[in-house]
Amino acid sequence: MEQRISLVTLGVADVARAKAFYEHLGWRGQEVEETVFFQAGGLAVVLWGRDKLADDAGVDDPGTGGFGGVTLAQNVRSRVEVDEVIAAAVAGGAEVTKPARETFYGGYAGYFTDPDGHVWEIAWNPGFPLAEDGTITVPDFGTTD
Repeated sequence: MEQRISLVTLGVADVARAKAFYEHLGWRGQEVEETVFFQAGGLAVVLWGRDKLADDAGVDDPGTGGFGGVTLAQNVRSRVEVDEVIAAAVAGGAEVTKPARETFYGGYAGYFTDPDGHVWEIAWNPGFPLAEDGTITVPDFGTTD
């Protein structure tokens, strides 16, 4: 298996509501058969009905309660941009779970949940500089693993 991810699919309770939330953040996508596709750098973020996603994956879905053990993250270019993105998310219906603050790694970050409870981290990390197109490259940490 190649070391890459092509799509991140978010199971949502209401596709139209979720699409409106991400559009409020400035994302633009395409809706096809009740599924929304957003180009996000070198991968796609997909919004699909939570029930349909669970059925397609062959798993039982106990509902939206509780932390699922996964967060999505977007690195931005400055501390100011962290605050701007989180403010835009809140204006669109997000709930801040951890206000932006200085981090242990010398950066600045905060967390919010989208209207379906998906956790997002917005971070400025000086150790992960962004290319012009927004991509990051994991730095060489000097480990042998």
